Amino acid sequence: MLAPSPTPVKNKAYFKSLARHCAKYRGGDAIKSVIQCITTLGLFAAGITALYATATNGMWLAYALLLIPTAGLLVRVFIIQHDCGHGSYFKKKAYNTWLGRAMSVLTWTPYHFWRKTHNMHHAASGNLDRRGYGGVETMTVKEFHSLSPVQQKLYRLYRNAFIMLGLGTPLFIIIIQRFVVTEPLLPQFSKEANMKGSWKSIMATNIALLAVYAPIGVIIGFGTLATVYLPVLFLTSIMGGWLFFVQHQFEETFWENNEDWSYNEAALMSSSYYVMPKILQWFTGNIGLHHVHHLNANIPNYRLQECVDAHPDLQTMNRITLRESLKSIPLALWDQSAKKMISFKDLDQRETIAAE
Repeated sequence: MLAPSPTPVKNKAYFKSLARHCAKYRGGDAIKSVIQCITTLGLFAAGITALYATATNGMWLAYALLLIPTAGLLVRVFIIQHDCGHGSYFKKKAYNTWLGRAMSVLTWTPYHFWRKTHNMHHAASGNLDRRGYGGVETMTVKEFHSLSPVQQKLYRLYRNAFIMLGLGTPLFIIIIQRFVVTEPLLPQFSKEANMKGSWKSIMATNIALLAVYAPIGVIIGFGTLATVYLPVLFLTSIMGGWLFFVQHQFEETFWENNEDWSYNEAALMSSSYYVMPKILQWFTGNIGLHHVHHLNANIPNYRLQECVDAHPDLQTMNRITLRESLKSIPLALWDQSAKKMISFKDLDQRETIAAE
């Protein structure tokens, strides 16, 4: 067992040294990528086939038991698409592009549009002056106080975990991604985020979904198709939404204005190390090692653990266990004075005390 390392001096040189360490693990291995892709897709196909067999034969208990692991496999499929979007899965861009597009037919997530917004998220993670694209909307306490009462209620509603993760994420993945970011609907969004042409990615994905799922629906029945696939997609959306939430919405995360923000520090300190049992880490493609992923997005998912194991500081930084992650659920506001996330309950209690 490694002895605990002394508390490091966290300055720019320190974060650059960690960046240099992580750079050693960048770049995909074609053989490992192909093997991971084949095994993941094979297991996912087996899960979908089993769901079809149990649903058509009325074996609803077996169907219910199969739903969660099959949804977990679709999370793993998305991680492959995710790595392709970062160019880390294969060394050749064309291979990443075509595999990422193929995975999008299973995940229902437009590859090129998602890649652009997600890279915006990486480029501005933890930057208070560059919020708005590819992340969970987070306000400061001061900004919340500046809102009208109606706007405050809407933000409270938005940050309700059951609504944001239980309904909002599946709604976004299954329905909103089909059309909401096209330029005719949101010209201001397209202009500010330089999203011109993203409607092509979205429409191409929609056409691909029709081309793949319509014939299957004709053959097995659209009701059966919906019964088999939509619950898997729904659960996957919730799982993915939760992972993305807890990776950045934890109490001691990092937010700074642009003048005090630096990429390396923000990448590490605004991202958690979500410690999960090995089986869950496998299903989620090591994405819980999110601090390392943000510091160097060119590290493929199957090398993230190797990178962490090789540096003691990365093993202790921003660690959150499954139990501890539940404490992140009510967090909703960034307190700039205390440099931490707080809940609406914390804010309300503070204001009650101040009024007495």
